[in-house]
Amino acid sequence: MADDKKELQKIEAQSSIETERTRSRRVYVPKVDIYEAKDAIMLVADMPGVDEKSVDITLEKNVLTIAGTVEPEAYKNHSITYSEYDTGDYERSFTISDEVDRNKIEASVKQGVLRVTLHKVEPVKAKKITIKTG
Repeated sequence: MADDKKELQKIEAQSSIETERTRSRRVYVPKVDIYEAKDAIMLVADMPGVDEKSVDITLEKNVLTIAGTVEPEAYKNHSITYSEYDTGDYERSFTISDEVDRNKIEASVKQGVLRVTLHKVEPVKAKKITIKTG
């Protein structure tokens, strides 16, 4: 039985659009697993502390950007003396191919795990063209 595996290469995305952050907070690059099935590609990103209200996904010019914010927990009448856990923003971008159907992108987040499903476009089916006379 033949093994049909695709060879993937990591290519650094070159963006001509420069972005400038308006918040002076740490920005973390979330770890992402990418799975491919026959009809979809799924991204699974670890973004602890992010919920559906604090995550934003945009698609512009073939660049899919996921961003999330986590606000530090504030305890009333207390101040932080020592902290080993730091909060901040998450941001990561992916260049997607024309293989992805831009109208069928779905996303969900549960317990700090973001799942983005990129459905593939339907394959173009052959069509018989009728020939008219005169």
